[in-house]
Amino acid sequence: MTRMFAERTLNLGTEESFEVLAKTHELERQGKKIIHLEIGEPDFDTPKHIKEAAVRALHAGYTHYVPAAGIYELREAIAEYITKTRNVEVNPNEVIVTPGSKTAIFLAMLACINPGDEVLYPNPGYPIYESIIRLLGARPIPIPLMESNNFRLDHEYFKEHITRKTRMIIINSPENPTGEVLSDEDLKLIADCTEKRDDVVVLSDEIYSRLIYDGEHKSIISLPGMKEKTILIDGFSKTYAMTGWRLGYGIVPKKLAEKMIKLAINTYSCACAFIQIAGIEALKGPQKCVEEMLEELRRRREVIVEGLNNIKGIKCHKPKGAFYVFPNIKETGMKSRELANYLLEEAGVAVLPGNSFGSYGEGYLRLSFANSIENIKEALRRMKTAIERL
Repeated sequence: MTRMFAERTLNLGTEESFEVLAKTHELERQGKKIIHLEIGEPDFDTPKHIKEAAVRALHAGYTHYVPAAGIYELREAIAEYITKTRNVEVNPNEVIVTPGSKTAIFLAMLACINPGDEVLYPNPGYPIYESIIRLLGARPIPIPLMESNNFRLDHEYFKEHITRKTRMIIINSPENPTGEVLSDEDLKLIADCTEKRDDVVVLSDEIYSRLIYDGEHKSIISLPGMKEKTILIDGFSKTYAMTGWRLGYGIVPKKLAEKMIKLAINTYSCACAFIQIAGIEALKGPQKCVEEMLEELRRRREVIVEGLNNIKGIKCHKPKGAFYVFPNIKETGMKSRELANYLLEEAGVAVLPGNSFGSYGEGYLRLSFANSIENIKEALRRMKTAIERL
């Protein structure tokens, strides 16, 4: 039989959280109670005023095509928001609204990367980065984030691995899965290394920018000269508990914006109209909901870090941002995937193996604390009992 798929699809990776989620749903159908610490989404409901804005938009007729770059009023609101929070002037014409931030990442990489190019990306890191790099026929160059360095950027390693073939540098702060935050020194290093390179683009994934527990968010786009060579990615999923709404955006240098808009037209035409109206309300409406969610996540962070550090064989670094912990499980004597499967099957706790975020994640698990304190405590109790049986 003739092969029905293109060879490039053989290079596609996946996001294991969705695979584990499907497995847990099957176990739940069999009657097993699973505590979900695997999926990266807030357990909070989308705030009421945002949902009501979407309903009003539906009744007002926002059910048709809109410009591929997004409704102007939303792009204007995003531009105002980024200008205020990143301390850099952004024009609405530099904003591209997408169906989720993942789409913005894909369009940006598709617009910038050729086969054979080198792309630096964090490892452990969001697995879609490496997947798309390989899909495009480029060469992924991992930036190891090591616990011995508090999951920080290794400056000497970074400088040594930028070459004449480097075309993109991907950064993510706060970072998934470690929860670490790039420092001023880290951002300056990246800016200095790209200062004289007009052929290198920085893709800055800042989807967790509002979820920081220690300090404040810093963006590389704020540094002198970096706006012209940075694609900033952000969205509504994490900050406003809108994962299912699929609404993200990119802040794109003008010379790239036109190319990305053409790619948008060729793939999805436009993001959903009435959801974009809800996005305007999210940005311009009350922000108390974000503050309350952050405070609750802060409490959960304390509970899960303390609880994991009380389990024999586990050591847990306290994250500065996002809603993940990335505990070291090497002393249990089990590999990441082996322990993740064991905890799901024997304890009914769904977590992700660290190596699903890259080879440097082996020896770790990723747990999301976007769940209730009650469920987190029960998960910790189950995990401790199960691991003590090993």
